[in-house]
Amino acid sequence: MSAVESKLAGNDLGSRSFYQFIRFLVVAICRTYCRMNVSGQENIPALGPFILAPIHRSYVDTPIASGCTRRRMRFMGKDSMWKHQPLNWMLSALGAFPVTRGSADREAILRAIQVLKSGEPLVLFPEGERKSGAVVQPLMDGAAYVACKAGVPIIPVGIGGSERVMGKGAKFIYPRKLVVIIGKPIPVPASVDGRMPRSAVKEVTAQLHEQLQNLFDAAQSKAGYAAK
Repeated sequence: MSAVESKLAGNDLGSRSFYQFIRFLVVAICRTYCRMNVSGQENIPALGPFILAPIHRSYVDTPIASGCTRRRMRFMGKDSMWKHQPLNWMLSALGAFPVTRGSADREAILRAIQVLKSGEPLVLFPEGERKSGAVVQPLMDGAAYVACKAGVPIIPVGIGGSERVMGKGAKFIYPRKLVVIIGKPIPVPASVDGRMPRSAVKEVTAQLHEQLQNLFDAAQSKAGYAAK
């Protein structure tokens, strides 16, 4: 197994134990410091791969995503972060895998599909980089495309309050209320001879956008933040 394949796999018992330990700490801090409430966890499959697609308003959205399920989630990360130990091992243990920054999107897509094909769930933020405000921005087709190619469902997640906890430019994590609502899985159409029509990918993206906006509105409302 190559170094990259090892980073993509990350299946050793030690790394999984470390992930569960860190996840426990993250969830405990979020529940006490930010009064995080998570609902809809029954929508996450107990077995098999899927894409978790959260709204993205803060750096804390990534650790929040890990609190949605006890299963180990996988995340993309800049390959430059893997240059030194023990950070190298820690990142892989925490579910991250390297993607070359500035490279073609094809590399990221192929690695994401490889993770899903290995049976593991993956977190992808369909808005791309962090956004601001109460409106879900136009989504990239990447999450829908990867889901369609891998034949896995997409699970939308609304996160209310994370922008108040640590928005763009914030230097501190503030004790604001967090509400996470996990939506029902969005199934993807079956491919034909390994091909997926662009129209099918666009349709899945449109469904995801609608569900994310509904979940985001509900999460913001439950967190006590009126839409702007």
